[in-house]
Amino acid sequence: MSQKQGTVSVVESTFDVALWFADTALDQNEYLQPQKLHRLLFLSQAYYAVAFGGQKLMPAVFVADEMGPLEPNVYKAFAKGRPNIDPDLFLPDGVEPFLSGIWSRFGHHAPDRLTKMCKDTLAFRQALKKGGRTEIPLQAMLLSFARADDTPAITQVMKPKVMRSHTGRPVAVKSWVPGS
Repeated sequence: MSQKQGTVSVVESTFDVALWFADTALDQNEYLQPQKLHRLLFLSQAYYAVAFGGQKLMPAVFVADEMGPLEPNVYKAFAKGRPNIDPDLFLPDGVEPFLSGIWSRFGHHAPDRLTKMCKDTLAFRQALKKGGRTEIPLQAMLLSFARADDTPAITQVMKPKVMRSHTGRPVAVKSWVPGS
């Protein structure tokens, strides 16, 4: 039986990604506000879908809230601080470099700036127009971020890997994604 593209996520749990961001912030002596965590998760899901042909990074559901997009399960679990969950120590191939790209592009921004960026997307605005806590569909996120009207283009988030050819000439390299 074949699965519809975009329904299976690459990472087993959204908590693996949330804890990766929390640990990265901790390693860099930064406090990761809950609001900022949700924006980073939202950006990660959207940009991953753009970069990998609609594929889901994590099994997350984002809803439009007056404060901005949030993942309600992560919101509940982190309500009283870091939950006592053991994350996967090893993320699937390519996920950690992708998350590092998200962190290096957006991790230094204030939560308010990330919130404005996310709230300005068509996907968020359309969901919020239907009412608070309305789910933001992955396809709408993909379209909003692929157009890059109010957000950085994928090329500004994922830097191509540069290697050298046999003659020493630099060449840009990226992973092969079937069907893209």
